[in-house]
Amino acid sequence: MTLPHDAFIDDEGVWNQIFTGTKGSSGGALFLDRDGVVVEEVHYLHKVDDIRLVPAAATVIAGANRLNVPVVIVTNQAGVGHGLYNWADFAIVQRHILNNLSLLGARIDAVYACPHHRDADTLWAHPDHPARKPNPGMLMRAATALGINLSSSWIIGDRAGDLEAGQRAGIAGGLHVMAGHGTAPGERDQALATGTPHFRAIGITDISEAPRHIPLLQGQETPPQS
Repeated sequence: MTLPHDAFIDDEGVWNQIFTGTKGSSGGALFLDRDGVVVEEVHYLHKVDDIRLVPAAATVIAGANRLNVPVVIVTNQAGVGHGLYNWADFAIVQRHILNNLSLLGARIDAVYACPHHRDADTLWAHPDHPARKPNPGMLMRAATALGINLSSSWIIGDRAGDLEAGQRAGIAGGLHVMAGHGTAPGERDQALATGTPHFRAIGITDISEAPRHIPLLQGQETPPQS
């Protein structure tokens, strides 16, 4: 399989893609789950015709771009692990998502994708891979590659596991959206339960509300003191 020139599969089988021109940052980043946050949730998205950008996603991402805040997609891709589609399919879909965002003036700085799943019947079978959310492995990879300050970073996701991955990585906070899997019974409560004195867990309707809650998107590195 031929990968995009800026992507590679690392020794642990995780997709790493850092785009040409991305600069290291000593500040925080905006981590985004993909399905349900950037694009509408489609069960095992792997067809270009099924891509639908979430309204306001490009606006929020472009706002982060203007503030020089790195925007990083971190996505579990169990469909690869289950053999429902392959990395070539993932690459095609991802390219179209990025192109659609670009047409709206928004840029993603890096993409990480984990195919591992405990129930996979392929070489991606793993009981609890450190890169699969709620584990923090993809966030840690991005922090090392891009020089990200995790303590002032935030994550937006539709699952409690997205926020838990952020909490385990030591970032400042996470926003849980009521979209995709976020509407499942109990999901919002589980997401908010990840909050600690050092990790703010906040519930929102969708990504359009993010700038109201994330200091990075207001040009601040740390939350205002109360």
